Parts: sequence; structure tokens; C-alpha cells
Amino acid sequence: MKLDVIKLDGAKAGTVDLGDEIFGLEPRADILHRVVRWQRARAQAGTHKVKTRSETSYSTKKIYRQKGTGGARHGDRNAPIFRKGGVYKGPTPRSHAHDLPKKFRKLGLKHALSAKLKAGELIVLESAEMAAPKTSDLAKSVKNLGWKRVLIIDGAEVNENFAMAARNIEGLDVLPSMGANVYDILRRDTLVLTKAGVEALEARLK
Repeated sequence: MKLDVIKLDGAKAGTVDLGDEIFGLEPRADILHRVVRWQRARAQAGTHKVKTRSETSYSTKKIYRQKGTGGARHGDRNAPIFRKGGVYKGPTPRSHAHDLPKKFRKLGLKHALSAKLKAGELIVLESAEMAAPKTSDLAKSVKNLGWKRVLIIDGAEVNENFAMAARNIEGLDVLPSMGANVYDILRRDTLVLTKAGVEALEARLK
């Protein structure tokens, strides 16, 4: 499939041929959902923690005698039944990550790219390079192109001047090709791939 290539000023710069095995799939929501869940689970801190009865700061003395009070039998005030007592089987620090085969992750990325192309939200840029890190110049170009929530994926490395100019523009994110992932692609309104980015992704996903 052929797609027009543009420059940062909006001028056309030829066309690029996108492989159907990566960009021409019929997007499947179930595959995208599984990959996004895997990503978000790995990102979750898992630092939630409550105190058990062995960690609360009450005395361990038996609060009253076992028999003859007419009340329930109790040990100390750390029991979960009491206010400010320990929590029974509460959350403890743990990893929420789960396994997902590499082939499935690769397939998810292909479906994400295909989904963006099918929705008309994929743009190919000739290059993401700037002679000087001028945020105002890049912001003007982005505004003229009508980009609002956009992710730009470059080749193996991102041009340093371009990255510095982009980092203070709201709604604009730049990643190298190895950083391309399903979650970041789907959460943006527009996906912009440089020609180097297209080549790097095709090499990565073959």
C-alpha cells in the first residue's frame, strides 16, 4: 500500500510503500486489549501495603479474662475485628506483571499500526530533524499541520535537536523505533512515522 510522504512544512516529498503484512491487517480488538493489559500490568507499581496484626502498634496483652465476662473471647487489640487492628489477608507489595509470548506482542504492534492506517490516522514524515532545537518553530509546524495529540516514531535514534524542541510541546511525544508500543500508539489521535521509522519497524516486525 502506497502512502504520501510529507515534510514538516506540509509539502509532499514522494510516496512510501507500506507492507500489507504489517500495515494491512484487519485490526482485532481482542489482541490489542491483551497487549495493552500486559503493558499496563507491567507498569503497575504494586506497592500497596496494609499492616497485619503482627505489625500494628498495640500491646499484645490479653484485654480481659477468657471466661466470666459475658462477652466474646478475645486476645489482644491487634485482632482484625477491632478498630485500628491488623488487616486480615490485605494487599502486600507484589508484581502485577504476567507473561505474554513475544510473537503475540509483535502481532499486537502490527495490529496497532494497521488500526491507525485503517482509521486514516497514520502519517509518514520524510524526516524528524532540525538544525537547531527551536521549540517555537516546531510548535508552529505542528499547529499548521493540525496535529494535537500525536506520537512521532523515528528510526533507531531520535534527532537530538528535534527531541529537545519537542519535549516542551503539549500533546507531542517522540520515540525511537525500539520504543514503539501498542499502548502509546492507540492513546494518541495521530501516529507519525518517519521514513527511517517505517524501515526500522518493518525490520523489527518481519
